[in-house]
Amino acid sequence: MSDENNGDKKTGKPLTLRGGTETSRVRQSFSHGRTKSVVVEKKRKRVVVPGKAGTPGATTPSGVKNAPRPVGISDAEMDRRIKALEAAAAQESERQAREAAEAKEREEEREQRRTELQEREREEQEHQEALAAREQEKLEEEAAAKKSAAKAAKPAKTEAPEEDTAAAQVAGAKAASGKPVIRREKEPEEPRKAVRPTKGAGPGDRRSSGKLTITQALTGGEGGRQRSMASMKRKQERERRKMMGDSLDREKVVRDVQVPEAITVQELANRMAERSAAVVKALMTNGIMATQNQTIDADTAELIVEEFGHRVVRVSDADVEDAISTIEDKDEDLQPRAPVITIMGHVDHGKTSVLDAIRKTNVVSGEAGGITQHIGAYQITTDGGHVLTFLDTPGHAAFTSMRARGAQVTDIVVLVVAADDSVMPQTVEAINHAKAAGVPMIVAINKIDKPGADTTRVRTQLLQHEVVVEEMSGDVLDVEVSAKTGEGLDKLIDAIVLQSELLELKANPDRPAQGAVIEAKLDTGRGPVATVLVQTGTLKKGDIFVVGEQFGRVRALIDDQGKQVLEAGPSVPVEVLGLNGTPEAGDILNVVASEAEAREIADYRAQAAKDKKAAVGAGTTLDQLLAKAKADKSVSELPIVVKADVQGSTEAIIQAMEKIGNEEVRVRVLHAGVGAITESDVTLAEASGAPIIGFNVRANAPARNAANQKGVEIRYYSIIYDLVDDVKAAASGLLSAEIKEKFIGYAKIKEVFKITGVGKIGGCEVTEGVARRDAGVRLLRDDVVIHEGKLKTLKRFKDEVKEVLAGQECGMAFENYEDIREGDVIEIFETEEIERSL
Repeated sequence: MSDENNGDKKTGKPLTLRGGTETSRVRQSFSHGRTKSVVVEKKRKRVVVPGKAGTPGATTPSGVKNAPRPVGISDAEMDRRIKALEAAAAQESERQAREAAEAKEREEEREQRRTELQEREREEQEHQEALAAREQEKLEEEAAAKKSAAKAAKPAKTEAPEEDTAAAQVAGAKAASGKPVIRREKEPEEPRKAVRPTKGAGPGDRRSSGKLTITQALTGGEGGRQRSMASMKRKQERERRKMMGDSLDREKVVRDVQVPEAITVQELANRMAERSAAVVKALMTNGIMATQNQTIDADTAELIVEEFGHRVVRVSDADVEDAISTIEDKDEDLQPRAPVITIMGHVDHGKTSVLDAIRKTNVVSGEAGGITQHIGAYQITTDGGHVLTFLDTPGHAAFTSMRARGAQVTDIVVLVVAADDSVMPQTVEAINHAKAAGVPMIVAINKIDKPGADTTRVRTQLLQHEVVVEEMSGDVLDVEVSAKTGEGLDKLIDAIVLQSELLELKANPDRPAQGAVIEAKLDTGRGPVATVLVQTGTLKKGDIFVVGEQFGRVRALIDDQGKQVLEAGPSVPVEVLGLNGTPEAGDILNVVASEAEAREIADYRAQAAKDKKAAVGAGTTLDQLLAKAKADKSVSELPIVVKADVQGSTEAIIQAMEKIGNEEVRVRVLHAGVGAITESDVTLAEASGAPIIGFNVRANAPARNAANQKGVEIRYYSIIYDLVDDVKAAASGLLSAEIKEKFIGYAKIKEVFKITGVGKIGGCEVTEGVARRDAGVRLLRDDVVIHEGKLKTLKRFKDEVKEVLAGQECGMAFENYEDIREGDVIEIFETEEIERSL
């Protein structure tokens, strides 16, 4: 193709640029269909630019830029394309230069790493050679010493040079280990250079040469695998025993092996310091096919331990409780402590009011309904300087466990009896708790300022329960007090101090603390909080403790005044923060040495409680299970979810719910917990169709929204009376109504008519009472009930009527029954349902 044909594609003419006096002509040269370059010819300038096939490129003088061009491209377009080509060429050259520099840097890094690896390999080889040389010198010295000793004891048979004999021994030892024999001369020889292996070396030489290093791969040097230091020491020990003639076996070490209830074969082998394969073999010898990862029982493990010659020490999971130190206090370590006084009595007899009058506070005003529903712990100092610790217990019948718990940790019981109400059921219960705990009792007869007060009647009624006060020549102290006016309170305090002095209460404060949980709750912001009464020792901030199934570290101690303290001694009630969960009221708190021990004890107790729950009813027979399932089907249940503010209230509510019901209906507590109502409680209630009862707690915002969406009922209570009454009313609704029959009349069939399409109709006469259409009927034949059902029709003449009076005739037909005969008697009755209540 000629240059002239590379002009305008439409006209086929060469492209000529005209502008002023200068003329530029663009020519393209093609080679195999691809453009090599674009040549721009001018009068004074020639530029060569690479271009693409079919794309003309040229430079035009600035004077031609504004010249009109009838066809082709403009000068500006031509300049732009040339500049783009020049920029692309520059970028390509820069890229190639950059790649070349990066390749050079990578090559230098590889060379540097190669040099470093070679240096390390050389240093390691020199170190191994030095170690081998030192070991060889040591062997030569030992051999020389052995030879000298042998010559001194017995003349040698052969006159071999001493050095040759030692060298032969060392050479034999080296040959046995597969190492090259190195002869050391008096003058050190120069280090040998690495020698390339010959081509004739077989594959066996290559396999025995050890792992291939970079130095060996690059230099072709030899260097066999070196022994470890432990291997060389073992070899030296064997050689030494062999030369000394010591062929006695080592004495077997007999160990005390602890064997729990279940242990794996591997763990048993580790405790005996025996190989697992040997233990597995011993098991197979005794007919037990077990691998090292399988578990065997304690009896089998004991048999294997005795077979290996060790001593067996049987241990149990309950041994973790041994971490709790049971220290017996010495008499010289005991110091006087404050007495613990529990206020007990019937509800609304003024227990909290008496305590408020002593403490000069007003706790009653903050109680819901004016009754105490929590157990409280307080400490006061009397005017005489005596420190007293008081526990205030609820008087409602539902709080039996709280009263029992208060009696168990107390030293003195103050029984408050209202002078105008005398002895009541909870008063009798408090007396029984005090007698069961074996603690002395002081009777405080309260409300003596009221008009109807009769203290003599109170003392007389106490005689019926074997409580003989001093006024009646007994040994029980009694004081007449008035919480409202303050009368007699000083006498009550004096009686308490006198009784505590007689008891001579002492405790050791210099030992790990031990106490009882009076109350526990889940507080927002503070987490689980337990009210603990320290009994012995001193509880300090930072102590690690275990309480029931929970454990923790004391983060803070708060006294009854709300102030933080650093430690709490015996008979001091404090709130403990730092638990990992809410403990049960009545649990014992023990301080342990480490957190690991506390966690282990808590985990063991939790697992034991879980196993105990799972084992309940496990021993029943199939017949018993079927009978229980049948009984459960006949009993209606009212499921509820209970959340309360403290653990003691939860316990009291559960016990009250268990007492509601009879053989037909019962209340079932699905879940009971401490703290606010959460979404998980709503989910559980929705799945079981149960309402949620909140006692002195509220639902958080997500729980309220979820309850509204899912239609779960949440009821809030602050007084346990109302809670028990509402649940009892709801459970009463599950009782089946009582059906009571009421006789209303008799009718006698005189004639039976058969009507097509209707069936048999009895022509009857009402002989007594009244016959109603919607009443129930019984068909009697010879005074025997043949059928019981409903009337299908009741007609008088041709009209359907609602009732027919006595002495009148009517037509009757039964629903789904036609076997009626002349002379049959129809008994007519009505039923009414009577609602029952628990």
